[in-house]
Amino acid sequence: MAKAEKRFQMSDEHKAALAEGRAQGRAVRDYLAALETERKPGRKLDKGAIEGRIADVQSSINAEPDPAKRVELIQKRLDLEAKLVDLQDDVDLDALEEGFVQAAGPYSERKGISYTAWREAGVPAAALKRAGVPRTRRTT
Repeated sequence: MAKAEKRFQMSDEHKAALAEGRAQGRAVRDYLAALETERKPGRKLDKGAIEGRIADVQSSINAEPDPAKRVELIQKRLDLEAKLVDLQDDVDLDALEEGFVQAAGPYSERKGISYTAWREAGVPAAALKRAGVPRTRRTT
């Protein structure tokens, strides 16, 4: 007969610490992801410019006699409409930065992440200063 295994019960403090770590990790990931999308190359298109291009492409679709070219133009219009939806789903970078500022200090300490690593990942120095992440010198 196998002995009955004793189940480990997590304390409320342990559960709270795990939840806090998950929240900090989520804040850091969301902020870094937003920074990456902000740094995409190319000129930024505003809503009006995209809507104008959609109207132009739709005019071309209506006037195009070649069915193959019409399909290409339809795809172009669909791509522009998707860009328009993405543009409307803009993230609130200020709110994400505030969450990052609250989480970055303890997260950095727990994970051993240096100021230099954050800067290389694209985090602005002002955000790190507000988060209380101390400046460190590169050791290499």
